[in-house]
Amino acid sequence: MASFLIFVLILIVAIGVFLAAVYNKLIAARNAFKNAFSQIDVQLTRRYDLIPNLVETVKAYLKHEHDTLLEVTNARNLAAGELKTAASAPGDATLMQHLTQANNALNSSLGRLMLVVEAYPDLKASQNISQFSEELASTENRIAFARQAYNDGAMTYNTLAQVFPNNFVAGMFGFQPAALLEAETAKREAPKVQF
Repeated sequence: MASFLIFVLILIVAIGVFLAAVYNKLIAARNAFKNAFSQIDVQLTRRYDLIPNLVETVKAYLKHEHDTLLEVTNARNLAAGELKTAASAPGDATLMQHLTQANNALNSSLGRLMLVVEAYPDLKASQNISQFSEELASTENRIAFARQAYNDGAMTYNTLAQVFPNNFVAGMFGFQPAALLEAETAKREAPKVQF
């Protein structure tokens, strides 16, 4: 009887150690993807801080392009608000989707602004515009890297939470899946070549 009690006690301890190990791995993975999201937060905030300076520089040259400048400013403000909301719960699918949509709208309006810049040679040649364009391009690359790191962390966390037998521990302690931050893919058509 004593050996049975020792066996049961060892089994209970082993199960407890297993649960603690899986729980700790899930916590570490969740913290890793949240940290990765904070890097996206840093880069998007940098982007949002650059945009008003770019708009002000362009505004000095182009008084008559007011609608384009206003569109960029409004899209930037919306995206910055969505970032603050998403930062409150990294991994939430709805918040990640709203953040993606807001940034897609900002990308679109920035694209139109850059077309305006291209249309004005004096503006395009401006040292300030060149500097802001370069900073914005650098920031866009940093955002892409940060998004990849976040998605890698979220995938690792989701995999860890979904594999057997970790899925029982994740369900028991309420670990929710993390949503990936996906860029909206534009529909692409092959270019037509004619001779």
